Amino acid sequence: MNYSVDADGYYGDYGGAFIPEMLFPNVDELKTKYREIIERSAFQKEFHHLLKHYVGRPTPLYHARRLSEKIGANIYLKREDLCHTGAHKINNTIGQILLAKHMGKSRIIAETGAGQHGVATAAVCALMGMECVVFMGAVDIKRQAPNVARMKMLGAQVQPATCGSQTLKDATNEAIRDWINHPQETHYIIGSVVGPHPYPDMVSLFQSVISQEVKNQLKSIEGREQPDYLIACVGGGSNAAGLFYHYLNNLEVGIYCVEAAGHGIETDQSAATTKLGKPGIIHGCKTLLMQNTDGQIQEPHSISAGLDYPGIGPLFAHLSDTQRATFRAVKDQDAMRWGLELSKLEGIIPAIETAHALALLETETFKTDDVIVLGCSGRGDKDLETYINYFGL
Repeated sequence: MNYSVDADGYYGDYGGAFIPEMLFPNVDELKTKYREIIERSAFQKEFHHLLKHYVGRPTPLYHARRLSEKIGANIYLKREDLCHTGAHKINNTIGQILLAKHMGKSRIIAETGAGQHGVATAAVCALMGMECVVFMGAVDIKRQAPNVARMKMLGAQVQPATCGSQTLKDATNEAIRDWINHPQETHYIIGSVVGPHPYPDMVSLFQSVISQEVKNQLKSIEGREQPDYLIACVGGGSNAAGLFYHYLNNLEVGIYCVEAAGHGIETDQSAATTKLGKPGIIHGCKTLLMQNTDGQIQEPHSISAGLDYPGIGPLFAHLSDTQRATFRAVKDQDAMRWGLELSKLEGIIPAIETAHALALLETETFKTDDVIVLGCSGRGDKDLETYINYFGL
């Protein structure tokens, strides 16, 4: 089984490009040029220079000693929370802003849920002197106020999405509408492995630096490049795609994808797409999608803004169908408890997205000599108000 995208932008049955006619020239230009541009030596030189000197890569692969003792296995945290702007999102925005520059674009738009992609986009636009508009659901603007302030400080215009559930799905809808109205000068920096081809493949490529570093770091630490298991939270799936990228075709490496169960998959307040979804079209690609009996999008729920999405990247729909990855769903209450647990065990306050992945550790059985790499996708600064309100701190 090959888990790479095919020439038409599909991972198995999922992917493709389902777009309005007005956007066809933009998407076709991207599809035609992105591989050629990013493989140029000049592009790669600038990309890796910025990853090192601006982003702060490589990020540590940290052996979490006290967490390992509690779980009874060797657990390493890939510390994407230590990237500039506080999450893995910056890897992709650096790549896409350079791509936009090479393509002669002068204006950038983006969508954001938890705000980390919005901050990362605003940062690289400031770096390159480009206009930046970030669309964000009105609900997320309230629960992620620190990141909204950071975006504004970095010079971005934050545009609220006030339709629907006023979360990530609706922010993406508004960004696509804007792109339709400004197709010539605008590049849309999509933050996850979703959207029309070539976005899922392109974002995966930019994030693949994560798993390349893991291979090098494990070789140095453990004397081997591969772990026994990889664990990551999955909403759209960009941090997971980066962590899994160089291991997908190595069937000796077990893969766990952790979705947001919200209040429980048996309720109508969940975001566990692989448990509750069926094939459909959302934001330009065919994937698994939470839908009601009429085929309309079912509004998701998660206490984590970054996982509050009714779909999933087409790569992950394919990994679910082929059973290459094991999918689990974690409730809000368990994620919150594990966010606090890591804080007290290791002195690391994780994003609530990451806390979902951590919660898996107590439900699965591992051997004492297993080597587990868990993606610490972002830091918990942005979620402090949620933690404070939830625990009464």
